[in-house]
Amino acid sequence: MRKLVLSCLTMTMITSFGQAQTLFTYGKDAVTQQEFLRNYEKNNINQKADMSETALREYIDLYALFKMKVNEAEQMKLDTMPAIQSELSNYRRQLAKNYLTDRQISDKLLEEAYKRSREDRHVAHILISAPSNMAPADTLIRYKRIDSIYNALTKKKADFATLAKLYSDDAGSKNNGGDIGYMTVLQTLYSFENAVYNTEPGKISKPFRTPLGYDIVKVIDARPARGEIKVAQILIATPPSKGDEGKAEAKKKVEMVYNELKNGASFEQMVKQYSEDRYTVNDGGVLQFAVGSMVPNFEDAAFGLKKTGDISQPIQTEYGYHIIKLIEKFPVKPFDSVSNSLKRKIETDARSHAAREAYFAKIRQSNGYKEYPAHLQELKDRVNTLPDTGKNAGVFSAKDFASMNKVLFTLNQTNYTQKDMMDFAEMLTRGRIMGNRETSMNDVYKIYVDKVVNDFQEHKLEDDNPDFKYLMKEYRDGIMLFELMDRSVWSKASRDTLGLKSFYEQNKAKYQWDPGFNGAVYRFKDEALMKKGVKLLESRRKFSNDDFIKEVNTTGAPDAVQVQTGRFEFSKFTDVPQAAIIAGTLTKAIKNQDGSYTVVKTEEVFNTPTQKSLDDAKGYVVAEYQDYLEKEWNRTLRSKYPVKIDEVTLKKMIK
Repeated sequence: MRKLVLSCLTMTMITSFGQAQTLFTYGKDAVTQQEFLRNYEKNNINQKADMSETALREYIDLYALFKMKVNEAEQMKLDTMPAIQSELSNYRRQLAKNYLTDRQISDKLLEEAYKRSREDRHVAHILISAPSNMAPADTLIRYKRIDSIYNALTKKKADFATLAKLYSDDAGSKNNGGDIGYMTVLQTLYSFENAVYNTEPGKISKPFRTPLGYDIVKVIDARPARGEIKVAQILIATPPSKGDEGKAEAKKKVEMVYNELKNGASFEQMVKQYSEDRYTVNDGGVLQFAVGSMVPNFEDAAFGLKKTGDISQPIQTEYGYHIIKLIEKFPVKPFDSVSNSLKRKIETDARSHAAREAYFAKIRQSNGYKEYPAHLQELKDRVNTLPDTGKNAGVFSAKDFASMNKVLFTLNQTNYTQKDMMDFAEMLTRGRIMGNRETSMNDVYKIYVDKVVNDFQEHKLEDDNPDFKYLMKEYRDGIMLFELMDRSVWSKASRDTLGLKSFYEQNKAKYQWDPGFNGAVYRFKDEALMKKGVKLLESRRKFSNDDFIKEVNTTGAPDAVQVQTGRFEFSKFTDVPQAAIIAGTLTKAIKNQDGSYTVVKTEEVFNTPTQKSLDDAKGYVVAEYQDYLEKEWNRTLRSKYPVKIDEVTLKKMIK
């Protein structure tokens, strides 16, 4: 219901257009032609707006009523309610993410990602681990190590694979000489991807930093992108625990399966019978992937298949033996058809920070941002006095820094002090600085500055960006109107018991039961279960329907019978012929199309319409009472805010 109201009543704010023409007034308030057209055209987004006189007058009537209701909500100050304030704040944060970024850089990142997606690159690397929280002295040692490896590669022409095996900290690739196979865009860290695509094939990169440490990349080859592929596979696993004997047994088994396939066996059936890949066996062995997602020899075998339905010979990987069937290949698509999905991926990738950082840099520059590094160092020195060992290692309280009021940075003539940052740090870290103090405090400082800049610009957006302002006003009006509708119509109809009862009494002739019966309807899963159930129903035993269900629905047949009880109308109940339904009897079983059986146990038959009680008809009564309340409310509002249309302005709009 809430989504319906917010989408159906999507309206926007009054805009200032100098001497804008008034189209109509409601009470003492005016709506301009520009505001009206903005909303009218927005609500006709899928087709050209109907500018006929009839259509325009109809929408004026609807829009005027909407404005009256928003006016009522504002007079009641509904937008000051904590729940609405919280929802508006959450919406502002979510909406602002689309605006707090440098659009030019975002567009360049999108173009870059698409260009890279058109080329796969075969890569090897050497990693020297140096996590971001490592102490500076230890980080320097790791940097010197990668630098010496780089010098050996470039000056002494050392073999890349040999050095990778000797020194790389990437356990997954070092034994392969650092070779990680082919990769494409958005599969790894952005800094790593940049090194890969900025290095010419056959060359090695300079050492570069990632959150994992220091890296050197060698680009072995580049080729046109293969895109994605959908295949099905049969896996005969070779767990290390089974050793060479297990591998020999698996090879024999996979060759048997392959021969069965060559002799015409169903691939899908072979998957069910033999595949040991628990992730795909229930889906027919199907998996879809892009280059860089699977081990290289599996990828090569899959992409090597030419025609749909082709089946590979058994291939061996570290996981076992595979037989692969080609289902479909998906080449790289044109930019226009993938730009939206690519954009969403970029927004959740680290590269999106580049556009955000560029935007924040502009905000800082245009709002007098100034840093005081000496004061930050003073704060870091104080943090370094925290205990290093024991249960209180790194533990702090912001109140211990209450006297530290020197300015760390200034933004828009507002000072942010050492104490302010420690208040934030306590909330962020829960009062404990972990790892290297210098690195941790630098990280906290950057996060704090970014938050201040973000919050500052987020609240300025409504002044600086008309589109953002429109959307915020639109959402505010929508949630206020929802609250007002709930108070005036929806919840009121349910809470107003006296009004609801009075409405029912005035309209009770509308709420009638059609001819029908009271009783129980039994639906048995199959014939054998039906016979068992009917035998119980025909016995002289007295038991409730709950007891009956417990007796028929056993562990072996938990869904043997379903039972519905209550009042049934012949016009809606057609499972059993009306003539067969007789008070005090059990009908013969009727077989349904799905093989189940229906039996009716009738208590009372009603051959003429009978009055529904308020409880019986409550759903219908509440809905119609809501409709009545809304119409009465609308009538009152139109009386309170009379609408006057400027006919001259309206006539100019008609086409």
